[in-house]
Amino acid sequence: MRGGYGSVDILKNCTIAVDKGEVVVVVGPNGAGKSTALKALLGMLPLREGCVKLDGIDITSLAPQDRVAAGIGVVPQVANIFTTLTVQENLEMGAYLRTDDFSHSLEHIYELFPVLKEKRNQFAGELSGGQRQQVAVGRALMLEPRVLMLDEPTAGVSPIVMDELFDRVLDIATTGIAILMVEQNARQALCISDRGYVLVQGQNRFSDSGSALLANPEVRTSFLGG
Repeated sequence: MRGGYGSVDILKNCTIAVDKGEVVVVVGPNGAGKSTALKALLGMLPLREGCVKLDGIDITSLAPQDRVAAGIGVVPQVANIFTTLTVQENLEMGAYLRTDDFSHSLEHIYELFPVLKEKRNQFAGELSGGQRQQVAVGRALMLEPRVLMLDEPTAGVSPIVMDELFDRVLDIATTGIAILMVEQNARQALCISDRGYVLVQGQNRFSDSGSALLANPEVRTSFLGG
């Protein structure tokens, strides 16, 4: 993918792929183009070169809402819940494209995040940061996506909450959903990933399994703090 804003390319020959049931993490320094890459995949950034494919079908021409309908779920980094709605209302909003009975999806999310069931009638704006992220992830799952994209899901949460969120990410992957995650906590994220990409200035600097990237001396020194 090559694209950006105006005449400036943020992404420069950047390639990202994720398979069914796989956890793929995109890491790199600030300004590397990590979140921009997710926007490009969702259709919020026009590409000058390259394409986006879902299950082998070219969806580059689809608008963001049509990509969501095709099976791409996304959890933005900020403003990702409706604070004045209850937890359950937030989750039900996630099913806005569905015309079938989605009660089984709701129960699945309550099994995945038991605290949300406990607080289902509470306003989402009253929740902790970690619980808000659970609501955001749960809402994205209500459409039963084939791909779930998470933009900095552990930003601003405690290490304990981060571990819990990563555990849930692994649980979601076992259901066959492909998970693509941009993450600032690079070392911890690579520990749970099947594969990882290190982006630098909008380009792939390293692409390998999570364990191989963690073992790479240059990756450790330059991007993981040694």
